[in-house]
Amino acid sequence: MTISNNQTHQPAAVLLADGTVFHGISTGANGTSIGEICFNTGMTGYEEIFTDPSYFGQIMVTTNAHIGNYGVNADEAESDSLKIAGLICRNFTHKGSRVAKTGELIDSFVKAGKVAISGVDTRALVRYIRKNGAQNALITTEVNRLEELRQELASAPSMEGLELASKVSASEAYFYGSADAKYRVAAYDFGIKRNILRCLAERDCYIKVFPVQTELSEFLSWECDGYFLSNGPGDPAAMQREHQIVAGVVNTGKPVFGICLGHQLIALSQGLETFKMHHGHRGINHPILNISSGLGEISSQNHGFAVTADSVKNNPDVELTHLHLNDHTVAGIRLKNKPVFSVQYHPESAPGPHDSRYLFDEFITQLSNH
Repeated sequence: MTISNNQTHQPAAVLLADGTVFHGISTGANGTSIGEICFNTGMTGYEEIFTDPSYFGQIMVTTNAHIGNYGVNADEAESDSLKIAGLICRNFTHKGSRVAKTGELIDSFVKAGKVAISGVDTRALVRYIRKNGAQNALITTEVNRLEELRQELASAPSMEGLELASKVSASEAYFYGSADAKYRVAAYDFGIKRNILRCLAERDCYIKVFPVQTELSEFLSWECDGYFLSNGPGDPAAMQREHQIVAGVVNTGKPVFGICLGHQLIALSQGLETFKMHHGHRGINHPILNISSGLGEISSQNHGFAVTADSVKNNPDVELTHLHLNDHTVAGIRLKNKPVFSVQYHPESAPGPHDSRYLFDEFITQLSNH
């Protein structure tokens, strides 16, 4: 892959694995980027989306027609850098208009050497993905090399079977929050978002965040009141080592809360199954039913894998707690015999509505009761 800075707005292209091509102009760095193509339906929050570690290895298509129009603010980033493999959008604004901005989105892409393409018919592209499913794709400014690039794309690995959490996890353990906080939480970092840590710290938690490569014995050695399992990228079924580690965490009997990939790993550790979705859930307006309360929630979501409903139904020790109302996929579970629960979506809502923030409060209640 060749990457260089771009200021010329030269022709660029999107090439899908099935051979379909969409055209646009280069907005970020020159070069070629390969990943699984996906789309997000959120009308705001592009900075949080682009810096979310769960999007590592994916080329993002934004359905909002305007990207970059309010610049960026460092406090809103969900990690220390852009994590998407590349961007496809309709209109890219180089100079944002928000007073609170601390920089411009274009500078983030150039600094990170990320390829971005604007001027694409994103409505047609999203409709194509919805009909034909997620697949590998590349975005490139090397439009004179498309035939050669087809071969590179054909040899790229599928997202199914890929372990990617180790690519975005912290290199060493660190602490977040006040050491004088009432509760101590040990968190496994599979690609944790900063707002998750903020939500826990706001509820009087002191968190020690452990890298994904941490052995179970070390993770359990830190004295704490409960455990958190974070979001992250890749195929949860490919993380066989982590299945065993999470089973060990669950078996401590302490409260455990999992989000997204953490939710899937809890499920797999209990013998449930996951599957690759047709095109996933990514947006900030997904309807969820809380089965115990009967109330609906509008949620923030970002996942391309899910837990199979049959495996939940057939496990007597697992209860379905939340249901996605668009397609009836599993959105939350809890264990009947242990203080362990998880959700497929993102209650930290960065970006997104705050309907599901109560889940952090429920975790705190479990920590207090324990």
